Amino acid sequence: MRIIISPAKKMNRNVDSFACRALPRFLPRAEQLCRQLQGMTYEELKALWKCNDRIAQQNVERLQSMDLHRGLTPAILAYEGIQYQYMAPGVFTSEELEYVQEHLRILSGFYGILRPFDGVVPYRLEMQAKLPNENGKDLYSYWGKSIADALFSETDCVLNLASREYSQCVSAHLKDGVRFVTCRFCQRTGDSLTEKVTLCKMARGEMVRYLAERQIESVEQVRTFDRLGYHYEEDESDETVCTFVAEG
Repeated sequence: MRIIISPAKKMNRNVDSFACRALPRFLPRAEQLCRQLQGMTYEELKALWKCNDRIAQQNVERLQSMDLHRGLTPAILAYEGIQYQYMAPGVFTSEELEYVQEHLRILSGFYGILRPFDGVVPYRLEMQAKLPNENGKDLYSYWGKSIADALFSETDCVLNLASREYSQCVSAHLKDGVRFVTCRFCQRTGDSLTEKVTLCKMARGEMVRYLAERQIESVEQVRTFDRLGYHYEEDESDETVCTFVAEG
């Protein structure tokens, strides 16, 4: 089983906590994207990133000095979003770190797919970005089925904890014999179920921590997740979706 998650926009450098073990699988393709971004104007980059001037300036400065081989941070520590805060990889035990290194994969618009201890640098490039390239008009066309193929070369069972924007770069290229199961985290209000973005991010991070603590190896075991007030809702689940519901 492999678990896929989304990255986070906010990133940091941390070269002291854990050592990187490898470079990203698709580093040459990330270098190609880096060169393309470095050739764009400030206004073009700001429009691509859809951000304010402060964030644009920060990331332009990162691009100007970007070196994808030095000063690297393990991917699992590089992202700072809500999901990663709830995952709290900085306090994983050695056994839990080995679990995520084997089972967890981070999807990335810039790097493609990452193992937790792959070395990365801070960047800004979301998977849904409209960046024209030799294969088409956006990053979905740039990566094509390469991310999915890399994942399927490791496993025939994928637990999807990624957002739709990221998971579709895998789900759009499913092969016969591959099991792809998405976790939904819903709030029940009366008779209706809703998915709230922030609460979903919290639950996804907590789920990764839960799986690592229990060294879970199958989708069936995932259904025992019971944190943050969630419980598995069998009536709202099927072979491709595991639905967890919190009341209120």
